[in-house]
Amino acid sequence: VQLVESGGGLVQPGGSLRLSCAASGFTFSSYDMKWHRQAPGKEREWVARISTRGFTTNYADSVKGRFTISRDNVENTVYLQMNSLKPEDTAVYYCNAWGEKNHYWGQGTQVTVSS
Repeated sequence: VQLVESGGGLVQPGGSLRLSCAASGFTFSSYDMKWHRQAPGKEREWVARISTRGFTTNYADSVKGRFTISRDNVENTVYLQMNSLKPEDTAVYYCNAWGEKNHYWGQGTQVTVSS
Protein backbone atom coordinates (compact mmCIF):
# COMPACT_ATOMS: atom_id res chain seq x y z
CA VAL A 1 0.00 0.00 0.00
CA GLN A 2 1.28 3.44 -0.91
CA LEU A 3 -0.06 6.95 -0.64
CA VAL A 4 2.31 9.50 -2.15
CA GLU A 5 1.58 13.21 -1.71
CA SER A 6 3.00 15.89 -3.96
CA GLY A 7 2.45 19.52 -4.86
CA GLY A 8 3.53 21.21 -1.66
CA GLY A 9 5.89 24.16 -1.55
CA LEU A 10 6.34 27.80 -0.62
CA VAL A 11 3.58 30.22 -1.63
CA GLN A 12 2.77 33.81 -0.75
CA PRO A 13 -0.36 34.68 1.23
CA GLY A 14 -3.35 34.79 -1.08
CA GLY A 15 -1.78 32.28 -3.44
CA SER A 16 -2.86 28.81 -4.48
CA LEU A 17 -1.50 25.29 -4.47
CA ARG A 18 -2.87 21.97 -5.66
CA LEU A 19 -1.89 18.90 -3.69
CA SER A 20 -2.10 15.42 -5.17
CA CYS A 21 -2.06 12.02 -3.50
CA ALA A 22 -1.44 8.98 -5.69
CA ALA A 23 -2.68 5.70 -4.25
CA SER A 24 -1.68 2.13 -5.01
CA GLY A 25 -1.90 -1.31 -3.48
CA PHE A 26 -5.54 -1.20 -2.40
CA THR A 27 -8.99 -0.68 -3.90
CA PHE A 28 -8.95 3.10 -3.99
CA SER A 29 -12.59 3.47 -5.03
CA SER A 30 -13.75 1.63 -1.89
CA TYR A 31 -12.21 4.13 0.50
CA ASP A 32 -13.26 7.55 1.69
CA MET A 33 -10.29 9.85 1.27
CA LYS A 34 -9.27 12.58 3.65
CA TRP A 35 -6.68 15.31 3.97
CA HIS A 36 -5.22 16.23 7.32
CA ARG A 37 -2.53 18.69 8.33
CA GLN A 38 -0.13 19.21 11.17
CA ALA A 39 1.43 22.56 11.95
CA PRO A 40 4.61 22.86 14.02
CA GLY A 41 3.88 22.33 17.70
CA LYS A 42 0.24 21.44 17.06
CA GLU A 43 -1.77 18.26 16.82
CA ARG A 44 -2.75 16.80 13.47
CA GLU A 45 -6.13 18.12 12.36
CA TRP A 46 -8.63 16.95 9.78
CA VAL A 47 -9.06 19.26 6.78
CA ALA A 48 -11.37 17.66 4.22
CA ARG A 49 -13.08 14.42 3.30
CA ILE A 50 -14.55 12.98 0.09
CA SER A 51 -16.79 9.93 -0.20
CA THR A 52 -15.90 6.87 -2.26
CA ARG A 53 -17.55 8.06 -5.47
CA GLY A 54 -16.97 11.75 -4.84
CA PHE A 55 -20.60 12.67 -4.30
CA THR A 56 -20.11 13.99 -0.76
CA THR A 57 -17.44 16.35 0.54
CA ASN A 58 -16.91 17.85 3.97
CA TYR A 59 -14.53 20.54 5.18
CA ALA A 60 -13.17 21.93 8.40
CA ASP A 61 -14.55 25.38 9.14
CA SER A 62 -11.06 26.85 8.86
CA VAL A 63 -10.78 25.95 5.16
CA LYS A 64 -14.40 25.99 4.00
CA GLY A 65 -14.84 28.14 0.91
CA ARG A 66 -11.09 28.16 0.18
CA PHE A 67 -10.16 24.49 -0.26
CA THR A 68 -11.72 21.92 -2.59
CA ILE A 69 -11.19 18.16 -2.36
CA SER A 70 -11.72 15.97 -5.42
CA ARG A 71 -10.81 12.51 -6.62
CA ASP A 72 -10.22 10.51 -9.79
CA ASN A 73 -11.07 6.85 -9.31
CA VAL A 74 -9.52 5.96 -12.66
CA GLU A 75 -6.18 7.55 -11.82
CA ASN A 76 -6.45 6.51 -8.13
CA THR A 77 -5.63 10.03 -7.06
CA VAL A 78 -7.13 12.49 -4.61
CA TYR A 79 -6.55 16.23 -4.86
CA LEU A 80 -6.73 19.25 -2.61
CA GLN A 81 -7.05 22.59 -4.35
CA MET A 82 -6.07 25.31 -1.91
CA ASN A 83 -6.90 28.93 -2.72
CA SER A 84 -6.57 32.18 -0.77
CA LEU A 85 -3.86 30.62 1.35
CA LYS A 86 -3.05 32.15 4.71
CA PRO A 87 0.07 31.88 6.89
CA GLU A 88 -1.94 29.75 9.32
CA ASP A 89 -2.34 27.14 6.57
CA THR A 90 1.36 26.37 6.92
CA ALA A 91 1.66 22.69 7.82
CA VAL A 92 2.58 19.24 6.62
CA TYR A 93 -0.41 17.92 4.69
CA TYR A 94 -1.22 14.20 4.78
CA CYS A 95 -3.66 12.18 2.74
CA ASN A 96 -5.50 9.35 4.42
CA ALA A 97 -7.49 6.42 3.05
CA TRP A 98 -10.30 5.56 5.43
CA GLY A 99 -11.91 2.15 5.03
CA GLU A 100 -14.25 0.11 7.19
CA LYS A 101 -11.38 -1.95 8.54
CA ASN A 102 -8.16 -0.39 7.28
CA HIS A 103 -6.71 3.09 7.32
CA TYR A 104 -3.65 4.18 5.36
CA TRP A 105 -1.53 7.33 5.55
CA GLY A 106 0.91 9.06 3.27
CA GLN A 107 4.21 10.56 4.34
CA GLY A 108 3.08 14.14 3.93
CA THR A 109 4.01 17.18 1.89
CA GLN A 110 5.09 20.52 3.33
CA VAL A 111 3.07 23.64 2.58
CA THR A 112 4.54 26.97 3.67
CA VAL A 113 2.60 30.19 3.27
CA SER A 114 4.87 33.18 3.76
CA SER A 115 5.85 36.43 2.15
